[in-house]
Amino acid sequence: MEDTQTANDARLYAIGDIHGRLDLLERVIDAIKRDVAKYGDNCRIVTLGDYIDRGLNSRGVLDRLMGNPFPGPYVALKGNHEALLEKFLVDPDVIEQWRRLGGLETLYSYGVPVSKLLAGEAYQDAADRFRAALPLEHVKFLQSLKMSFSNDRYFLCHAGVRPGVPLQQQSHDDLLWIREEFLSSPVDFGKIIVHGHTPVKEPDVRPNRINIDTGAFATGRLTCVALESRGYRFLKSEGR
Repeated sequence: MEDTQTANDARLYAIGDIHGRLDLLERVIDAIKRDVAKYGDNCRIVTLGDYIDRGLNSRGVLDRLMGNPFPGPYVALKGNHEALLEKFLVDPDVIEQWRRLGGLETLYSYGVPVSKLLAGEAYQDAADRFRAALPLEHVKFLQSLKMSFSNDRYFLCHAGVRPGVPLQQQSHDDLLWIREEFLSSPVDFGKIIVHGHTPVKEPDVRPNRINIDTGAFATGRLTCVALESRGYRFLKSEGR
């Protein structure tokens, strides 16, 4: 699959679903900087997608991420919410699905009126306004998102992988959306899958996967895991 990047840094920092919580992202950035100062800068930072929707500052999150605020090389992965944003610009009727998943909060953060959308009206007008409000730099950042990232031990993606399919042959749809078939599978995927997409109260660590989506937009907990050859450590950012 052409959208997989591979590297073998001493340490990977993986950050779960941010969902518009710029305040928590800032705390995680600071936590990573402290960790790097303590353990060394041979590292890479990977965000697992879902930067937008639900929280109130989607635009601010993209502003912050696109300039790489981290103390090392940075890889941004794509989530299903970014996929919905892209679809909305092409097909405004997608708002019927996107609004249920927090899309109105994203539009509002860009100054797009949402009252008519709440009434089921003016979909095309909202898409046109959003297209005009979306900075070119944000468009380029969204277009640059990768589908997965891996090293010798870990495979990072947004939602998970389909059992029985080699990691390099996973479909984009599964990497962005899969749930039950992946979450319930005990199989060895060849590497430990590090993912988000399905909110959990605490990081869910299984022999074959690690889920770090701790529902930041609702819980005030944005989870970051430091992945190393000898194991892993969790860095958390908490707030209201």
